[in-house]
Parts: sequence; C-alpha cells; structure tokens
Amino acid sequence: MLEIRYVWEIPVRVTHWVNALAIVVLSITGTFIGFPYLIAGVDGGFAMGWIRFIHFVAAYVLTASMLVRIYWMFAGNHHASWRAFIPWRTTEGRRNFSKMLRYYTFTGKQISYEVGHNPVAAVAYAGVFVLIIIQIVGGFALYAQYNPDGMMAAWTAWILTLIDSQWLRLIHHAIMWLLAGFFINHVYSAALMDIKERNGTLSSIFSGYRFIEPKDL
Repeated sequence: MLEIRYVWEIPVRVTHWVNALAIVVLSITGTFIGFPYLIAGVDGGFAMGWIRFIHFVAAYVLTASMLVRIYWMFAGNHHASWRAFIPWRTTEGRRNFSKMLRYYTFTGKQISYEVGHNPVAAVAYAGVFVLIIIQIVGGFALYAQYNPDGMMAAWTAWILTLIDSQWLRLIHHAIMWLLAGFFINHVYSAALMDIKERNGTLSSIFSGYRFIEPKDL
C-alpha cells in the first residue's frame, strides 16, 4: 500500500515557481536588451526603458526568492536541506549517484528510489543554484555601471577588476542558455521519473505530497 508523504514544504514550492517565472521573464527581456534591433520600429521612444525596468524588477524578485530558498536550506525539512544537494557525503549517496547516473546515460536499468531528490538531480540543482547566483551577482555588477557612484557599484566594483564588462556580458548571456537547456532537461526528467517511479513527481511541486512504495525504501 502506498504511503503519502509531505515532501516539499510551501517555501520550497513557492520559490520554485517564483524562480521559474522570474528566469523566463529575465531570459525574454534579456534577449531584447542584448539584441535591441528586435524592437526596431516599435512606437514610443521608451520601449527599451520598459524592457530594462521589467528585467531589473524580475532580477530583484529572483534575488529575494533565492535568499528565501537558501535560508530554507537550513530551516526546512531534510528534503530541502543543503545536505541533500551533496550526496557524495555518504557511501550510500555515492552508490545511489552512480546508479542514477548509469540510468540517465542508458548504461544501467536500476534507479535509486528517493523520497526527495535523487542524487544526480540534487547535484544538478546545486549547479543551477550556483549559476543563478553568478547571474545575480554579475547582473547587478553590469547594472551598477550606470551609477558608478552608487552603493551597488561600490559592492560590485571588485567583479569588474577581475573580468572585463564585455566578458561579463558574454558569461551572463551564456548562462541564460545553460539555464534554458536545464529547463528542457528538468521537465523531461521529471516526467520520466514520474512515469518510472509512479510517485507523483510532477504533481508534488504543486501539492507537496509524493506517493511512496514502502518496499522501495
């Protein structure tokens, strides 16, 4: 008989969807900012101004959401804990990581049944968090150049002493495409594991609950 377990707490679910929406908005507006000819001929001289404004608002929303999610890595349940994103800490974690990696690369048929994230997914999410943080810090460093005497410029000036602003823009743009690629894989993997494990993986990010077969654990 299946067990119903409450896995994803409200802060995890809310930040997940806020992050997703913010990244979509940032990607769309960022593409326009990077290629302004896409709006050539639009009536009104402040079109780019509005696009930049929306981009900056979404950036602040993403920053706030990430701060909440990082806090919840220490305040939430063990499924949301920072420890879940480092499966190599234990022998079992390393074994399950290898098992899932073989499954994803079509070199093995077994999967590790997890209540929360499987080890490979957890490591991927940790990498995504790092990419988002780089995007936030680099984005604000670029933003601060328009007010070099401001507080934000003072906080981020050290970044531009390490890397040229043009390279920083290129990295900012490249990470956007990496996140787009992750989005495609994320949806595919979630659907795949929902079918494979039959545990409500997709619906759990809305309800917070997953269906667990006790014998799998």
